[in-house]
Amino acid sequence: MAKSFGERIVGAAMLDVATYEEVEADVTATPQAAGVVALVAAAGAIGGMHGGGHGMIGGIVTAFIGWAVWSGVTYLVGTKLFDGTADWGEMLRTLGFAQAPGLLGVLAFLPLLGRLVAVVVGIWSLVACIVAIRQALDISTGKAIATAVVAVIAMACVGMLLAILGIGAGFAAFSIVH
Repeated sequence: MAKSFGERIVGAAMLDVATYEEVEADVTATPQAAGVVALVAAAGAIGGMHGGGHGMIGGIVTAFIGWAVWSGVTYLVGTKLFDGTADWGEMLRTLGFAQAPGLLGVLAFLPLLGRLVAVVVGIWSLVACIVAIRQALDISTGKAIATAVVAVIAMACVGMLLAILGIGAGFAAFSIVH
């Protein structure tokens, strides 16, 4: 029996492999993954961690674009360089749910604890991202880490090229892990 949306969020945040496998296989879970991305962007905006002056709506739009691009680049790197087996939808769903720890970003406004929350959420989200990549692509943890590193480098290079051409100032605002 499929888990509820809330159970999936908790499972993803707890790095539960079965949850990642479930959302990878469930083609109807893409709207739920989008919901996680939107909730995390809103939580970050409320907590002051994200937004960069874009406001909540702009932050959510930027989060969706970043999520789609990150999923696409990670999919290409993982399947072409590291022999992963996934489609873009599987990557999109797992990486969307991997942002679940970012819901704690709503607490980033707390005096003294805000920075600690941001650091913990960042590390936790990074680990969740590696689990998501590993499960979506059906590769080892080492290959998942390598996929993430190469994908980050590829995105940074594209971002720099767009900035040089004067058309990519906003690209730098895309956050890979919220």
